[in-house]
Amino acid sequence: MVEEVDHESVYDGLLGGDDSQWAFGTDFEDPLAGVDTTLPDGVEGRALALYCIMLADDALVMSQRLSEWCSNAPDLEEDIALANIALDLLGQSRLLLARAAAADPSLVPALPEGSPIPAEDALAYFRSDREFRNVRLVEGPNGDFGQTIARLLLFSTWRLALFEKLAASRDKVLSAVAVKGVKEMTYHRDYAGRWFLTLARGTDESRRRVVGGLTEIWPLRAELFATHEVESLVAESTVGVDPATVADEVDVLLEQVFSLSGVERPDVAPLAGVRGETGRDGLHTEAHSRLLAELQVVARAHPMGQW
Repeated sequence: MVEEVDHESVYDGLLGGDDSQWAFGTDFEDPLAGVDTTLPDGVEGRALALYCIMLADDALVMSQRLSEWCSNAPDLEEDIALANIALDLLGQSRLLLARAAAADPSLVPALPEGSPIPAEDALAYFRSDREFRNVRLVEGPNGDFGQTIARLLLFSTWRLALFEKLAASRDKVLSAVAVKGVKEMTYHRDYAGRWFLTLARGTDESRRRVVGGLTEIWPLRAELFATHEVESLVAESTVGVDPATVADEVDVLLEQVFSLSGVERPDVAPLAGVRGETGRDGLHTEAHSRLLAELQVVARAHPMGQW
């Protein structure tokens, strides 16, 4: 029987005692220093690594988009809030990429001999567009503040539901990342929900913008719950989560927000993949390539650099 995770004590490892759920280790250079990265019984390293990359890329790309609001948000408080959410997601991505590298080192891009760039950074900065496995929801341009709030609401509600289940993972690193992430994502979801309600019930213009933003990103929602074969494999081994299993829960929560906001669920068709492929397969929108160019340009120009 899987023990229930006490979400109120996820920082206990900082104060001593049982630190088996602490994913951050003690060495900044290695985010998993001192953490048991042994593969759970019956788990294929490559499948686990690819699953971690999927979750990491979702967070990394969403973090990059949210960071674009720095100095551009409606006011200073929201500027800081969005930056903090971006930093939370960046931290999740770093840990998940480090876990992926430990599970299957062959997936880490080769760098010039002697490069000081750690494995998780190599995965972030030296993979091609086709090697990224994020869902397409996170990669489009921000649009206005209303559209960003609508996207953050969908993304955080979905990711929180995943992390709540992922906390029971047999992989110690994934479990630890999820336990800490539940607290972070709860704030992200509540922040987005409050702003969605405020904008929808505010002025005619604020309502037009948030409803328009929701309609714009809604076609990408279905992809969140489409089960990739990698997700199916790790779910069967009780290491990962099948996203289809959280669809009903997410729908209920979103419906609560829409009902309170007086907003109807958009009636638009899902965005189909290309030859059956979507973001999880490495098939992305044009905006994704431009985002990666900005994200990766410094590291690619200085592969021997150290900061």
